[in-house]
Order: sequence, then C-alpha cells, then structure tokens
Amino acid sequence: MSPKIAATFYYDIVSPFAYLYIKQRHRLEEQLLITPVPVLLGGLLRATDNKGPGEVAAKRPHTYQFCVWQTEKLGIPFRFPEHHPFMTVAPQRLLIQEQADWSMVERAFDYIWMEGKDPNLSWPEFCTYLGLPADTAKPDNPNVKAKLVSNTEQAKAAGAFGVPALIVRQRCFWGLDTIDWVLDYLARPDMFDEPSYARAGKLPNGLSPKAL
Repeated sequence: MSPKIAATFYYDIVSPFAYLYIKQRHRLEEQLLITPVPVLLGGLLRATDNKGPGEVAAKRPHTYQFCVWQTEKLGIPFRFPEHHPFMTVAPQRLLIQEQADWSMVERAFDYIWMEGKDPNLSWPEFCTYLGLPADTAKPDNPNVKAKLVSNTEQAKAAGAFGVPALIVRQRCFWGLDTIDWVLDYLARPDMFDEPSYARAGKLPNGLSPKAL
C-alpha cells in the first residue's frame, strides 16, 4: 500500500461548508494524511480582498438555505446557531492552545452546527463539550494569538482565499464541492500540466487595464 500524501486543511468553525467538509473527510483519508489547521476566516478574507457570503445581503438567504438543502441531501445533522456570522477568535485560539486533534475539531464544529450555539455566548458549556474544564479561560497567551495570525498568513501564502481549503502538493482546493476534484487530482497527478488546465490558470483578466 502506498504511503499517504500529506495534506493541510485550513478551517474556521464559523463556516458551515467546513463543517460539511469534515463530515465527509473520510472520502479522502484513504489516500491523504490530513492535518487540521485553524485560521481566522475574517483575516483571510481581508487579506485576499474577499467577503464571506454572510456579509453579502443578497447572498445570505441563498447560501443559508442551500446549506439546509445540502445537509438534507447528505443526511448530516444541521442546525444554524443563534446568529451568523459571529466572532471565532477565542474558539480558534482555544483549538490552537489545546493542539486540537480531529476529534476535538469535530466536536467544536458540532457544537455550532449540530447544537446550534455560538460558543461566545456559552463558553463554559463549549469547553465542557470539547472535554475541557468548564472554567477554562479564553486564551490570552501571546504565542497562541501569534500562532492564529501566522496560520492565517500561511493559508494565504498557500493560495487559500476562504475556507474550507485543502492544500495537496502545493495545490489549493477551496470549498466543499472540490472533494471530488481532489480525488480526480490524486488519480491524475499531472492534471494541472495538461494544456486546458495550464491555459485556464493563466487566462488574462479582460477587465484589467493591462488587457486593453
């Protein structure tokens, strides 16, 4: 059996699509050894001049209702939290502080997307849900804070512009619907060297002043 290929999964628990991704990660784990890395989605969006769908008024209901439909199709338990989006600085720092493995990461997502709760409003309960003492304080360690920032910068450098983002062989695959693309790429490792892919990756922007 071939050794598994190392892959990095950038996530923020605020993302319902990241939740749906980790519920299907078993589809990739036969071939990939995936390391979960917490980032701050807001910081990543700002760094890439991007916006989350929850920040676009016309996009919000479509996105949220699509999540409901998709979870119904996949048979995955799902419940929106009290409000969305919300700040995830403290929870993401906590996951860094605790060096969260996949079990804890999944519990953190479940608290939001199965229990339907904002951890900021029920911090002791959130900590207990993760298997930590209820009196666990919100992380204030400078090293932990710096690590969340550096993780986010690392994600941007790897080509991520949102979450969920999976990095495989220095290729960034963004979004829940790229799981099948990753599987095809693993079967066709020279995919991006094929003429159609190479051309698409270098296609000039027709709206750029340089194109005029």
